[in-house]
Amino acid sequence: EVQLVESGGGLVQPGGSLRLSCAASGFTFNSFAMSWVRQAPGKGLEWVSAIASDGGSTRYLDSVKGRFTISRDNAKNTLYLQLNSLKPEDTAVYYCVTTDETGAYWGQGTRVTVSS
Repeated sequence: EVQLVESGGGLVQPGGSLRLSCAASGFTFNSFAMSWVRQAPGKGLEWVSAIASDGGSTRYLDSVKGRFTISRDNAKNTLYLQLNSLKPEDTAVYYCVTTDETGAYWGQGTRVTVSS
């Protein structure tokens, strides 16, 4: 059974930093690309970043480029998202996501609140 468990969210002031983690199990982690998707209060889902299975390539939403960094440790079956220079508009629940031929798998999410 595929399991994705996010952690690391919290309340942070504007300009602050957080590191999100996603522990994966139940599938061959190093064979799958991974993504982070967020949902702000009262809004729809928004793709944030993605990383290739070997970590060799990454992509970002324009509004987070230069502030967020996605990475993975395939030896630990863990995906990360480093969030720097946080803004109030980054407030959201952040989900890690992967897909295979049968569909998409989501974690339960971790909440990030950026507020003074």
